[in-house]
Amino acid sequence: MFKRLMERVDRMLGRGVIDEEMYEDLEEALLQADTNIQNVTLILEDLRKAVRTEKITSPEGIRDRLKDAIKARFSQPGETILFRNFPPCVYLFVGVNGVGKTTSIGKLATRLSGEGRKVMLAAGDTFRAAATEQLQIWAERSGSDIVKGKSGSDSASVIFDAITAAKARGMDYVLADTAGRQHTKSALMAELSKVARSVEKALGRPADETLLVLDANTGQNAIRQAEEFTAAAGVTGLVLTKLDGTARGGALIGIYDRFKIPIKLIGVGEKPGDLKDFDADDFADKLFED
Repeated sequence: MFKRLMERVDRMLGRGVIDEEMYEDLEEALLQADTNIQNVTLILEDLRKAVRTEKITSPEGIRDRLKDAIKARFSQPGETILFRNFPPCVYLFVGVNGVGKTTSIGKLATRLSGEGRKVMLAAGDTFRAAATEQLQIWAERSGSDIVKGKSGSDSASVIFDAITAAKARGMDYVLADTAGRQHTKSALMAELSKVARSVEKALGRPADETLLVLDANTGQNAIRQAEEFTAAAGVTGLVLTKLDGTARGGALIGIYDRFKIPIKLIGVGEKPGDLKDFDADDFADKLFED
């Protein structure tokens, strides 16, 4: 993610001079990586303090402390996705169209099935026929069951039926897709509220996880989506997709500090095994690998 940023940092540090111009260049580079100004300020404050107190004079030292300052912004509790011991465990996936909800569900179903879990997929995105078709393919690939509705049918009813069927069949998990686009934002959020009530009615408790899927390539727009969905949908965790291709990863710095909602899963490629549990320290280390 930060390869281009670090290449630029290496070039500017090649001057071998630590001065105000260097800090201004670093600020510009971080902003161009789509880091918001609040986090840029905090990162540079940490760096200045380290340079001053540790008397750093080498480009290598600057680079290492910059890494540390950025890594600190990814700090969050070490939470993974929740598993209930009284199944079915229900994960509700929300987010706008095109972020990778359906693909993330399919990848997670493949992983869970590979662990010997019995998985039910709920094709709750009834507004896009392609979403149902795509989920059907993932069900076949992963050996999961699936409950579908007719195109345009009530999403909440499809998910209710999936949970009811999962309970009857002794399934371990229900992974529920939802629509990502309606005629108005208020209609979408009302639909998600209806889905959440339907889950609670069928399950006897709220969804075990409501996972907001964000495309890391969309930069600050992903942050705006997080603001809207967390306010309306009771989000418990984030799934960051397409991290293999983003050049504007700075938008993700401080995402936990901003929302206090942990990143649970990350998508780093196209293969089923490329959906990973998020580990903040490991993730931050990999940002700076050559």
